[in-house]
Amino acid sequence: MTLLKRFLTIAFATSLISGASAQNLKVATVDMQELFKQYHLTNAAQEQINVERAKINQLNEDRLVRIREIEANLESFKKQVEDPSVNESKKQSIAKDFKLQQQEGMQLDKERREFIQRRTEALNQNMIERMKSILEDIRKLVEEKSKADNYDLVLDKSGTSTSQVPVVLYSKDSMDITASLLKVLNKDAPAPDKKADDKKTSDKDKKTTPNP
Repeated sequence: MTLLKRFLTIAFATSLISGASAQNLKVATVDMQELFKQYHLTNAAQEQINVERAKINQLNEDRLVRIREIEANLESFKKQVEDPSVNESKKQSIAKDFKLQQQEGMQLDKERREFIQRRTEALNQNMIERMKSILEDIRKLVEEKSKADNYDLVLDKSGTSTSQVPVVLYSKDSMDITASLLKVLNKDAPAPDKKADDKKTSDKDKKTTPNP
């Protein structure tokens, strides 16, 4: 047998083996983005982050109260200094107060901005860590499910390539295990808040009901 024939024979045999192996592969797909979005811990984390962000906004507003008072005082001082009816001695006293309050306002605003920046950065870092933890929980569940059901390959159908093209261009719906995984993820989810649901419904009715 010539070298070429031997090569072709080996290549043909290898292709048969590869084809047979591919046919025996047990493959599934999962939508990781959907799992992350619908996971009850993701929603709980997002709600908590919103609460913390609202607290930061309120703290910012609390600090702005004094700063705005100073701004109003400075504007008043400026008008008095420009008023020709105010004597020179009074103007000098006003100018001194103006300078003192201006310095106070600048210092308070500097402290406010630094405080808000620190709190926001800490919140953002906390959010990143919590989301990473949630994604790791989901990844572990997918791995456990894959091993338990003897899957050879599980593909993330929500993934995209560097050129933003979906990695999985087509897959049968029967291959998708997202729904079954979501049931496992949310099996310990707390019961929905009926009061919150009623409020949402009431708010929706208010928007859709015309005023008499």
